[in-house]
Amino acid sequence: MKPVTRRRVLIGLGSGAGVLIVGAPLALNAGRPALVEFIEENGTGPQDAPRDPDLWFEVTPAGVTFFVPKVEMGQGIHTALAQIAAEELEVTPEQLTVRQADTARGYAGGTMFTFGSTSVKALYRPLREAAATLRELLREEAARQLGVPAARLTAAGGSFFVAGSRERIGYAQVVAGKQGEWVIPEAAPVLKARRDFKRIGRAMPRTDFRDKVLGTATYGYDARLPGMLFGAVARPPRFGARLVSASAGAAGRQPGVERVVIDLKAGFAGVVARTRTQARAALSSLDLRWEGGTTASSADLDAQIQAGSGSVLRRRGNVRAALDGGTVVRAEYRTPLAAHAHLEPLAALADVKAGGRIEVWASTQYPQKIVDDLRGVFGKDREVLVHPTQLGGGFGRKAGQHAALEAARLSAAVGKPVHVGWTREEDLQHAFYRPPTHHVLRGSVGADGRVRGVEQFTAGGDIIWGQTGLPEFVRDALGFDPGGLLGQFLPYDLPAYRVVNRREALPVPTGYWRGLGVLPNTFALESFMDELAHAARVDPLAFRLRHLGSSGDEGRLRTVLDRAARAAGWGTPVAAGRARGVACCLDLNTASALVAEVSVDGGRVRVHRVTVAVDPGLVVNPDGARLQIQGSVMMALSSALHEELTIQDGRVVESNFDRYRLLPLRDAPEVEVILIESGEDPQGLGEPVMGPAAAAVANAVFTLTGQRLRTLPLRPGS
Repeated sequence: MKPVTRRRVLIGLGSGAGVLIVGAPLALNAGRPALVEFIEENGTGPQDAPRDPDLWFEVTPAGVTFFVPKVEMGQGIHTALAQIAAEELEVTPEQLTVRQADTARGYAGGTMFTFGSTSVKALYRPLREAAATLRELLREEAARQLGVPAARLTAAGGSFFVAGSRERIGYAQVVAGKQGEWVIPEAAPVLKARRDFKRIGRAMPRTDFRDKVLGTATYGYDARLPGMLFGAVARPPRFGARLVSASAGAAGRQPGVERVVIDLKAGFAGVVARTRTQARAALSSLDLRWEGGTTASSADLDAQIQAGSGSVLRRRGNVRAALDGGTVVRAEYRTPLAAHAHLEPLAALADVKAGGRIEVWASTQYPQKIVDDLRGVFGKDREVLVHPTQLGGGFGRKAGQHAALEAARLSAAVGKPVHVGWTREEDLQHAFYRPPTHHVLRGSVGADGRVRGVEQFTAGGDIIWGQTGLPEFVRDALGFDPGGLLGQFLPYDLPAYRVVNRREALPVPTGYWRGLGVLPNTFALESFMDELAHAARVDPLAFRLRHLGSSGDEGRLRTVLDRAARAAGWGTPVAAGRARGVACCLDLNTASALVAEVSVDGGRVRVHRVTVAVDPGLVVNPDGARLQIQGSVMMALSSALHEELTIQDGRVVESNFDRYRLLPLRDAPEVEVILIESGEDPQGLGEPVMGPAAAAVANAVFTLTGQRLRTLPLRPGS
């Protein structure tokens, strides 16, 4: 933890903040495994956050306001971060007013990006230090005003109490009585010991619950301003098509239409109208001509994604020698394109003042990207203010917020605020997607029932690179996409292991999807571990435990496997027509293991019960953690059993939820969650459990039917 540097600070005033981005240096073949290890240990996103209390808090006579930089999309992050802040501030949660930060109030920059289950992990220490710094600033000032030594003051419930007397003073009184400026002390504050926690580690009510129950929470689709209009934008007929000519046609004469906006250089054509329905209706009257684009199909993508060559990401022992003996198993696995399928489509409201400030309200995971994109269009010096709203789901898709840029272009043209809300069809057919993957594994087990070695070939489309402007030659030189590293490696003690990865730039846009590579990779690896266990004629649970040590990450995996298996009744009789499967993974430094109990009826898999044990380090809010894990399980099962996006003639076939199938509520299984704290600080929680679910279900189907399913979605008999 870096020390707080001395600087002058005024409580109640905001300022900018720096963000450290860890970049990935270019690497060639010999250094690539080391580069992969570096990224695994350090990540690729924001690694630090400012400790300045004025960026986080505002103290007024009305109380303490906490500005939360992370966006709330159902994961309960505002509640968890409020608990952390309240702990060091010594206030009750009820005394803390929680507000979403925007790009002007609170702190902005890359740290504001809500992604990758990193929010609590990344902010746990900085937020505690900022809160503790504020507490100590207030203590020193309270001592001065009361004329007593600071050591005699005890903080509790938003006040300081003087030891040995009935005298007390509230935080707001301290601020009101302050003369001059506040100065942050040179030394870092002393943080509480974990044994003294009163807020962290306990279930607490959601800060956003009341507004959502009453229907007063504002989502991007709800954003409104007086005098605003509505916009709709033309979309290309296939991926990669260019708009080569455009005119208003009859659109300008349609009811309610205020303006037709065409920017051929930007490939943009849209309509502004008094209502959203009028704007959308007029789109069909535009005279547009598109050229080019891909005509690829799903079969073409599968043919392009072929594992078998590429960059060596991990190398241990002599794999060739290991595969020359023992019982050799070879298997291939595939996962398809998948959509985010969030309930709220992309939406944003923009107000572009002529030559002045641009203000945007958007359901976005990445406000700073909107700022950067708008400055790229309207000028680098332009003042841009982004207000993140509540999100009706995101799962990575709302890291790119095209609606904000579209609304701004239209608003600039008409000089009024304009709202753009995508339709469900637009959201499914003009997005970026989870890329397809292909995995080829060969492994050998000896007569002693242990793995002799594993060779793993993996291929997939871009994830992080798919949403960045990194030149193709740089991507080729790196040889892998960092997003594909999640869940990429077997966590077991193997004497020989080699991983070769191939990345492909596909003609269909791909990018972040919840958990990035963890679900496709873990599906392949944990299914393969089951195949090796079967070849060794060893119980799958015992086989995994046989290859795990008792300390470090292996020890944590051993613990979660053991706890999940015992709670699920592993080894005991199961109801007729059912079977259990097990899988585990280590992702974002969180260990998780999952046991699925399934049946198969008429080629359809039904998951009846899921038991999952998770070690995410310190758990800030056990209720919130359980809900996060249950949500992850449901989304993973939906992907495992139903979700598949089809490409035909360069466009998406599925147009809405009637054709893009999700796990229905009637098929939601019972989910038992076991939380295990290993003593570490909080780690990632929302995504790691996405990993083992698909493999556990596939392994259970094999136990029940003898059929090994190696392609998602799982379809017995196919």
